[in-house]
Amino acid sequence: MNLNQLFCEMIQYYRNDPKRIQHFTKVHSYAKLIGELSGMQGEELLTLEVAAYVHDIGIKVAEEKYGSSNGRLQEQEGPAVAEDMLGRMHFDEKIIRRVSYLVGHHHTYDQIDGLDYQILVEADFLVNLYEDGVTKEAVMHAYNKIFRTEHGKRICAEMFGIEE
Repeated sequence: MNLNQLFCEMIQYYRNDPKRIQHFTKVHSYAKLIGELSGMQGEELLTLEVAAYVHDIGIKVAEEKYGSSNGRLQEQEGPAVAEDMLGRMHFDEKIIRRVSYLVGHHHTYDQIDGLDYQILVEADFLVNLYEDGVTKEAVMHAYNKIFRTEHGKRICAEMFGIEE
């Protein structure tokens, strides 16, 4: 149940795919920061951090099975892979269940049902908006429609030069 062990396991999982390793590393960093600034701690923060590391774990299976890494396929294929990995690593069953749910919904933005879910989505957006090189208009749309936490909004605004 060690986050550094999970980090190393995910690096091994994405062996020879530095883009995916860089992505989950950055998402974890922002999720942890926003979570801690929002007052998360203990099991709640641990669940968020675990979810941030494994949120895109379904990409490999989706690409192998369907030749695509689209969000719906990630949500479909990811939970079973995450459950298997986290179970082998002896994470608590409650954490595995919630992480599995988050992995299976992290591209579904109209069903956000908790602070962990909201922060995971915001952290993923912070990284994707940059990595995808989207327009200022797309950033503004995400800022207005996706970001809800005080700290996520502030980081997004500062990162992309949005006047709040």
